[in-house]
Amino acid sequence: MTREDTETRSGRPTPGHPSGELSYGPPGMTAPGARLWRDAPPGFLRFERTVVVGRGEETWTAASEAVLRWEVKTRSGFAVTRDDGAGVAAREGGRYTVTAGLGPFMIREPVEVVAVVATPQRCGFAYGTRRGHPVSGEEAFVVHRDDDGRVLLTLRSLTRAAPAGPWRALFPLLLLAQRRVRARYLRALP
Repeated sequence: MTREDTETRSGRPTPGHPSGELSYGPPGMTAPGARLWRDAPPGFLRFERTVVVGRGEETWTAASEAVLRWEVKTRSGFAVTRDDGAGVAAREGGRYTVTAGLGPFMIREPVEVVAVVATPQRCGFAYGTRRGHPVSGEEAFVVHRDDDGRVLLTLRSLTRAAPAGPWRALFPLLLLAQRRVRARYLRALP
């Protein structure tokens, strides 16, 4: 890894993360491996919602595989590509570009997977925004099951305005768009 890979524009690494390109810190704040999410740093808008996806082993298997292949995003109208060209499956440390069409415009969102969880009861990941993303923060998609056999999807996110660039002025509009997109996320899995 080169010095450029580990430092931000200011010359300081992003706290707690090797890439140094995240637009916030420290990574892992949405705690995708934790059943309860208690801590949220000041300055971020916090969101958490859980919906029932279905029940049973077949639903669990399908939902777990789908969430790790970014299908919550892709079924909601986004394209996801790995920056190194290898498959799309979420991999900790993997860098991706999420693309959204907005009318005739394409918005590219550089992100990095900061945590992956894959246990018999909980499966998912969190990604963080990199420089150039319209907002700053982290989002997690987690499929889990309860003692009654229900399969659930939990969406967690922390959002604030991007630290710099033209998107800062559009932050209020981006929050409105984010609300609409979250509704799609929560309906994305069967």
